[in-house]
Amino acid sequence: MQKNVGGFDKWFRIILGIVLLALVFIGPQTPWGWLGLIPLATGLFNFCPLYLLFKVNTHKGN
Repeated sequence: MQKNVGGFDKWFRIILGIVLLALVFIGPQTPWGWLGLIPLATGLFNFCPLYLLFKVNTHKGN
């Protein structure tokens, strides 16, 4: 699994994931907030399968 997410993209995904997950517990308490696991995981693991499919790379180390 080669890293393809980095920089601003990584931190944006992590923050977005946390905010979406917060919707499960506070605010409207909607189960749609569990979708926040996707950007959170891709940000933490520095890997996005869609980026691989479309040959996008925002990670500077590659």
